[in-house]
Parts: sequence; structure tokens; C-alpha cells
Amino acid sequence: MNNTTNDNEMIEKTVQFYIDGAKSGKGDDMKPAFHKDATIFGYIGDDLFAGPIQKLFDWNDKNGPATEIETKITSIDVVGTIATVRLESDNWTGHKFTDFFTLLKVEGTWKIMNKVFHLHA
Repeated sequence: MNNTTNDNEMIEKTVQFYIDGAKSGKGDDMKPAFHKDATIFGYIGDDLFAGPIQKLFDWNDKNGPATEIETKITSIDVVGTIATVRLESDNWTGHKFTDFFTLLKVEGTWKIMNKVFHLHA
């Protein structure tokens, strides 16, 4: 197994924490995917949703479980200790999102440093 394959698998496992948290509706289930200083940016209608990643966890707690969510990682790009992931999520409690994550390999573990999202109309 080459390093890229191993990194891709590790990154997929990191993103799975995020997906599992969406399904459970619990922000705490998402936390292992993110660096403690991670940020989030995107628009909900005309309103910018931006700031510390805790905003996502709080929103997820209020939004509740997305038991019918369908997700697909459509790309992973790795260069050394950095990576990007594109995730498509459909039926997140009736919403469709496209997420771009930037990740950093911190002490051997991949962590999401930033989430930028698009909420589809």
C-alpha cells in the first residue's frame, strides 16, 4: 500500500466522523474530524455563516438527526501533509450541501482545518 492510498483511507475515516455527526444530529460526534481551531464559511440564503467550527456543532445540535442523509466524497487531493476533500450531501434534513474541506496532517492524524460550504437552493 502506498502512502497516498493510506492517506486517502485516513482522510475518508476523518470525514466519516463529520458524516456520522450529521446522521446522529450531535455536534460532539463530529468533533474528532476537526482541529480545535477549525473554521466554517458559507451562505445560508443571503446571510454569511462564518466563524469558529463550534458554530457548525451548535447548528447540528439544533438541526437534529439527518438519518436519511446521502453522502459521497467526489474528490480527495493530497500533497504531503495537506489535503482537500469535496463532499456532496443530499437530504440533510431536506437540504443539499456541497462542502470543501481543507485538511492538515497534525501529529500523524488528518484534521479538517476549514469547511467552506454551498447550500443548494
